[in-house]
Amino acid sequence: MKRQRVVLAFLFTFLVCGTVPPLAKAQSSSGTGTSPSASQSSAPNHAQPGQTYQKPTGGDKLKNYLFDAFGPYAIFGSAVAAGINQASGDRINGTGSGSPPEWGGGAEAYAKRFGSNYGINVTATSARYLMAEVFREDTIYYRCDCSGVSHRLVHALMSTVAARHGDDGRYRFSFSNLAAPYAGTMTAALGWYPSRYDPSDGFRMGNYLLASYAGLNVAKEFIYGGPHTLMAHTPLKHVTGSDKP
Repeated sequence: MKRQRVVLAFLFTFLVCGTVPPLAKAQSSSGTGTSPSASQSSAPNHAQPGQTYQKPTGGDKLKNYLFDAFGPYAIFGSAVAAGINQASGDRINGTGSGSPPEWGGGAEAYAKRFGSNYGINVTATSARYLMAEVFREDTIYYRCDCSGVSHRLVHALMSTVAARHGDDGRYRFSFSNLAAPYAGTMTAALGWYPSRYDPSDGFRMGNYLLASYAGLNVAKEFIYGGPHTLMAHTPLKHVTGSDKP
């Protein structure tokens, strides 16, 4: 039964997202850059604005996938999300707590929530990279080749549902970026969450995850990486690669 629900989760995700018409062009060519190479640090060092776009190689994609799915950000994000789930949520039938309430509280429940969020991230990231290969999209985040807070903010938010296409890296609507978070949450809701969870819960959780991805893009644009981000003005700039031109 659980296996059938997981299959239904992926089918539901593709059916919902497949009804969204493609965008002619999500953005202009702001956000140009080159992909990270194997000679750089373990964390993806996305291209600086102003550099010519170069399609990532298979090795670049693998490196970024491993970092996004299993790297420190994935672990830290899952830990934070588990803490939020543990502290919030409803009680069911007068017992339990957190989200889902059936898992209760305590260290064991926190570990279960951490594993759940980590599993959602791995599933969503795997789905994004696999679909990006099918649709020939480059879903790596590239910072905006523009100035002004408003332009950079729009770029970060639009990149949540857009990706680069073709050799010139033009921005268009990205099925992969839109569908991936729902693939992760649907798999969780129908795979290992309590049986009362259904596709509507997976879709609801997917909305929250998509919003969190938008927030992560904003952080990448303004805080982490690159000489024009806040991290470049801290002692950690050499560690994060924010001192590189």
